[in-house]
Amino acid sequence: MVNSYSIPDRQKLSILLATILLALVVARFVELPGMPVSFDVANILVSFEININTFIAVIIAGLTASGTDWLLRDHPRIGSQVPVKHWVLPGLTAWVVSFPLSLLPGNSLWWLGFFAAGIILLLVISAEYIVVDIEDIRHPLASMGLIALSFMLYLIFVISLRTVGIRLLFFFPAVVFSSSLVALRVINLRLHGRWLFPQTAAITLIVSQVAAAYHYLPISPISFGLILFGLLYSLVNFLVSLNQAALVKNAITESAFILVILLFLAFLIR
Repeated sequence: MVNSYSIPDRQKLSILLATILLALVVARFVELPGMPVSFDVANILVSFEININTFIAVIIAGLTASGTDWLLRDHPRIGSQVPVKHWVLPGLTAWVVSFPLSLLPGNSLWWLGFFAAGIILLLVISAEYIVVDIEDIRHPLASMGLIALSFMLYLIFVISLRTVGIRLLFFFPAVVFSSSLVALRVINLRLHGRWLFPQTAAITLIVSQVAAAYHYLPISPISFGLILFGLLYSLVNFLVSLNQAALVKNAITESAFILVILLFLAFLIR
């Protein structure tokens, strides 16, 4: 009989977390000269700088995704083939936490964020291990935790992007990428394994268009993040409610109420 209370291999989990956290430390305390890059696109000059934080963010995301795959191969419900959906959130988490850490000053506040990042990564990877088995008694709690963390990470990521003040040329694809990943994984979790690609694409289109429209408005990063977060959350909630056979009126009312609350908070903070 398959054990419904499987836990990740502690040694593998420790190695994975230690490697990821070491990479974060390297990114913070090792300074290397940046490499400027510039090129023309339709007579528009595009220029940016690639530095160690850029490389580390990509490396950490890939390392976390592959490490999660390595860890989940020991799960009795999976075997040797780990579904790609279990890579998404751990990789996105590692990518997102590297941004605010690169912005924090190198003092006690940075170390606090560093340990918080380690705890978040531990929770995400452990939760992904648990949700593999739908019969696991911890599955509902782990699924709720992953959904909450997905939206929290999205909010942090958008606020960080706004704080850095990158150009729309780079901001727009980052919002498209993060919005689509979060929406896909949350919908998949809430609908117990279903994928709604066309509907998710529509949600991503709406959120990204609003992000582009508000990009140059003089609003604070927190307000900007709350606007996109509220829109993404409300649209995902509306779509899930419809697919759970909820009445259209109730689905609209619930989603609109959440959106209004978050927009009101964004207006207060601006």
